[in-house]
Amino acid sequence: MTPDEAQTFAREWVKAWNDHDLEAILAHYADDVVFHSPRIRMVTGRDTDAVHGKAALRDYWARALGQARDLYFEVDQVFAGSDALTILYTNHRQQQVTETFVLGPDGRVSRSVSAYA
Repeated sequence: MTPDEAQTFAREWVKAWNDHDLEAILAHYADDVVFHSPRIRMVTGRDTDAVHGKAALRDYWARALGQARDLYFEVDQVFAGSDALTILYTNHRQQQVTETFVLGPDGRVSRSVSAYA
């Protein structure tokens, strides 16, 4: 992944979130995606930090978006890797967050891990 490709991904991903457009958000993800976040427990009330599969991710994020109507992300920095990228951003709660995306051969996210400051 080139730095320009990483920047393009980050711009499109953040725009989808800031627009609260769930289908545009999900368009970045593979059907068999695995997503890890410490917020999963808070949103779902279940004892898990991971969501498996695009359908489960849709359900989780629909719930999360419903709980955070003022959600907004501002990109602070983007890091490009060989087949991955990390976005450092500030959210609507003024928290710094990193999200690392590992891309599959089709360019969609196969694994994502978020971490909060």
